[in-house]
Amino acid sequence: MTKTLSVFIFSFTLFSLFSQQTPSFQVKQINETIIPDGVLDEPIWEKAELASPFQQYFPADGKDAEYQTEIRMLISETTLYIGLKVYGKGNDWVIPSLERDFRAGGNDNISLLFDTFNDGTNAFLFGINPYGVRREALISGGGGDVGGFTTSWDVKWKGDVKRYENYYTAEFAIPLTSFKFSEGETKWRFQSYRFDQQNNENSVWHPVPQNQSIFSLAFMGDMFFEQPLGKSRTPITIIPYVNALADKDFTIDQGETKFKVGGDAKLAIGNAMNLDITVNPDFSNVEVDNIFTNLTRFEISLPERRQFFVDNNDLFGDFGGGRDANPFFSRRIGIATDSAGNSVENRIIGGLRLSGKLSENLRLGFLSIQTDEDLDQEIASNNNTMLALQQKLFSRSNISFFFINRETFEDYDFSPPEERYNRVVGLDYNLASEDNTWNGKFYAHKSFQPGDKTGNYSFGANLGKNTKNWSVFGDLVYVDEDFNSDLGFIRRKDILKAVTSIERIFWPKKGPINSHGLQIFPKVTWKGDLGYKKTDHEYEVAYRFNMKNLSEFGFGFSNNFIFLLDSFDPTGTEGGIELPGNQGYSFNRVAFGYESNRAKVFSFETESSVGGFFNGNRFSIGGQATLRIQPKALLSLNVRYDKISLPDPFPSADLWLVSPRVRITFSKSLFWSTLFQYSNQRDNLGINSRLQWRFAPLSDLFIVYNDNYAVNLFEPKFRSINLKLTYWLNI
Repeated sequence: MTKTLSVFIFSFTLFSLFSQQTPSFQVKQINETIIPDGVLDEPIWEKAELASPFQQYFPADGKDAEYQTEIRMLISETTLYIGLKVYGKGNDWVIPSLERDFRAGGNDNISLLFDTFNDGTNAFLFGINPYGVRREALISGGGGDVGGFTTSWDVKWKGDVKRYENYYTAEFAIPLTSFKFSEGETKWRFQSYRFDQQNNENSVWHPVPQNQSIFSLAFMGDMFFEQPLGKSRTPITIIPYVNALADKDFTIDQGETKFKVGGDAKLAIGNAMNLDITVNPDFSNVEVDNIFTNLTRFEISLPERRQFFVDNNDLFGDFGGGRDANPFFSRRIGIATDSAGNSVENRIIGGLRLSGKLSENLRLGFLSIQTDEDLDQEIASNNNTMLALQQKLFSRSNISFFFINRETFEDYDFSPPEERYNRVVGLDYNLASEDNTWNGKFYAHKSFQPGDKTGNYSFGANLGKNTKNWSVFGDLVYVDEDFNSDLGFIRRKDILKAVTSIERIFWPKKGPINSHGLQIFPKVTWKGDLGYKKTDHEYEVAYRFNMKNLSEFGFGFSNNFIFLLDSFDPTGTEGGIELPGNQGYSFNRVAFGYESNRAKVFSFETESSVGGFFNGNRFSIGGQATLRIQPKALLSLNVRYDKISLPDPFPSADLWLVSPRVRITFSKSLFWSTLFQYSNQRDNLGINSRLQWRFAPLSDLFIVYNDNYAVNLFEPKFRSINLKLTYWLNI
């Protein structure tokens, strides 16, 4: 009897484990219109199925969330309606500001993800916080890291919130034209995640292991439609702008006043393709880049912020190795080198971008941008074109092909024949296992230009395995000496580089530590024309702690070697004696970092390092402090100090970067931000002040003031003020 009972219990346990199904719910079809006022008082909501319960993601995965969330959905011929009921342990919700498109960390909010093509690669995200502030984002690359999370995407939809004792309710009304999907579709993959700062808890609808990204598209349930989806009725969108700009360059004592008009148009081609057109675009309202202290010999990559280049950006920008060999970097377009060798803005005449799905498993991206000539600055007019095709393979992997062409069609005296065009072709295979445990990439690229020689290749391969207790990653990059991509980001050429990361992670069952882990992270670079002699290495060992109170800290040690091919002054001192080239430098460093809970009224993060630097020493300390005056103001101060001490006769330096920022949200439609950036390395004090009034959905009035001063003499260098009006019009 006991043996029979044991067999029964064992069989029942196996059945329970293997019969667990992907969570799902049905979206009922309705004819009514729901006003998204945040109050779930329409009787029709009783018809909707409930998507619940939520599972905890942090501080522990694998159990029900302490404070639950309920989701209901209904759909009409034109609109997806969503009703939410979000519980909390109190009413002390953390809301840093009222500005749209907030990032989720450090505040209370809920986000909903829709994988409308069921491919586990791309998704639409819509979110809201307890004050009714909305956000939308595009997720690409399977959502494996923040690099595939783009908040610059904008689309029209409605949503609001009603707060009650210990919970709030929300309603969304999202036009189906906001999505792309296949006609006749009966299912989308769905996920939702929530940040509960009152309880230091993050939760998800579909369980996600803590070692994976909370917005990873490998972990999604299903939403089934009661009736197949119809044909998309996306309107034609016209977004004209007018801009009045006055500026003065004090270095040449010259100023001007300009008036510009232009705009964008968005057209849907079927249910799954977008055609974007831009004419005389203006990006003066885009947030200014954060300045940085650069102590390396190499260029630093900065994120794309211009709206035109954002939609389906992964189709264009995710080829090759993002850090060392990216063949397409959209920020190159609109920037040129003048006759004095300076990087200057190059006006874009216009362009178009076609992107989306050709079939269930095949995506297309086509981009063509024409830039203007500037004969006084010896800048040629160029056409910048890229074609990309991506074919899905297996559950979440894909193989992609691209062709890039930068070409000038005019004959310029100042432009040599070898610069007439630059072309790059390539093939990438992106590996992503169904549960996201395995990730990798394998690519081969080749460039062409007039007078081409043999070679001109770029190859790379990386592979990683990520489990609960182990994270292992390996990356190998080769860039030929003659490989060139004018529209790419290539830090170094003629190199072979190997990177390895091995991390062991521990998850204590008790105590204040949520997880801690040891990481070994060696990086080595060899130079081809030196017979593949090693020119750089960094052997790093680090230990990190993640606490249950949402703070983090860690420390590390690194051994460094740099073989300078050419002389170099890391301080950037004007007229300073450079360290001699053709010589190797070895040094060690130790570092420490700490980050407090960002949900607190006052939060801060800091990092410091000390040790050798080439043939001298370097001490660095930096950090950021943030004060939240909820929900109207967010004050922050970013400071970095680098003390470089090199032996005589080489220059030493005390480098400061001080960057205070003030963000004030007067309402959900009126925002003001001012950023001061002081850097004595760049000899610049910059002021950027931006007032934005969203007077209609996605229609804005901007007033932007910029001012720059030389810090050594404290005299003005450049000043501008511009007034820009944009209006989003659906036809």
